Amino acid sequence: MDTQPCCSSRRTFLAGLATLGAGALLSKDQLAAQTQAAAPHRIDVHAHFVSPAYVAALKPKGLLQGRITEWTANDMLEEMDKGGVATSLISVSPPGMWFEDVGLSRRLSREVNDYAARLASDHRGRFGVFVNMPMPDVESSLKEIEYGLDTLKADGVALFTSYGDKWLGDPAFAPVFEELNRRKAVIYTHPISAACCRNIEPGIGDGNIEWGTDTTRAIARMVFGGAAARYPDIRMIFSHAGGTMPFLIERFVNLAKGPQYAKQLPQGFLGAATKFYYDTAQTSNPAAMSALRKVVPLSQIVFGTDYPYRTQDEHVKGLKECGVFNPKELQAIDRENVLPLVPRYKS
Repeated sequence: MDTQPCCSSRRTFLAGLATLGAGALLSKDQLAAQTQAAAPHRIDVHAHFVSPAYVAALKPKGLLQGRITEWTANDMLEEMDKGGVATSLISVSPPGMWFEDVGLSRRLSREVNDYAARLASDHRGRFGVFVNMPMPDVESSLKEIEYGLDTLKADGVALFTSYGDKWLGDPAFAPVFEELNRRKAVIYTHPISAACCRNIEPGIGDGNIEWGTDTTRAIARMVFGGAAARYPDIRMIFSHAGGTMPFLIERFVNLAKGPQYAKQLPQGFLGAATKFYYDTAQTSNPAAMSALRKVVPLSQIVFGTDYPYRTQDEHVKGLKECGVFNPKELQAIDRENVLPLVPRYKS
């Protein structure tokens, strides 16, 4: 009698049991990680875009160069899928919306925000919107806040860390911060070249050194200038893991203990700085993530990529391989930590 079919069936049955047993050994966190990896789920807070009118206005003047001039929604969606990103919260990158021309700044801000809203409508759930504002024109910015948050139903606003020779938290910007605080708004911040610090090192672009420093100046101004305390209901996201702040933490902590700030900051520098959020854009490496993780709670770290200057997939790989986070913590960074800021994307 030929027993091969019987033996084959027995081997198949035993193999199935072995597979089932291996699955049972997986922890709940591992199973959840495998399930999430099967479909786009990440929320990218640091992703850039342009509108056709923005490119047409700035590229001929040499104000817009590089990869961003070739941006398309289809290319971005393709890269988002590769990196497992469900939603990108989009904003413009430098030079932003201020061109020393109030009329142009107002027109382009409105056009760019309308374009972003159309992208969000055409690709529902894939794009979120941070309102791009013509700062430091406070009057125009207040109008754009109202239009962007009330009419376009944007997820928050985008601000640069400085405007000319003033950093976020400066009294000159008080009306804008008062309105955003009243609305309990989300503010995504991006660094830019301050008036003091442009083209300092020949052959080294400002983004390589100065932008990290400008982020740090904005954080310091918000904390030591008292704005963080005056506007407690604003939720702020700082780019690039807080710039150089994690590496200067000892200096800031000690400064807050000094006679000039001790009464103003009863909980110290960290009492204010750990309420901000920090994204992972261009910092998904062991050095930066180790430093940030030791300064702020995990709950304050959110996923960011700086697309199209870097890809989503690069950051997913970097965060996994940096050795700082376990699978459950990566899930929190990928999505869960930012959901309190943008609850519409929970489903």
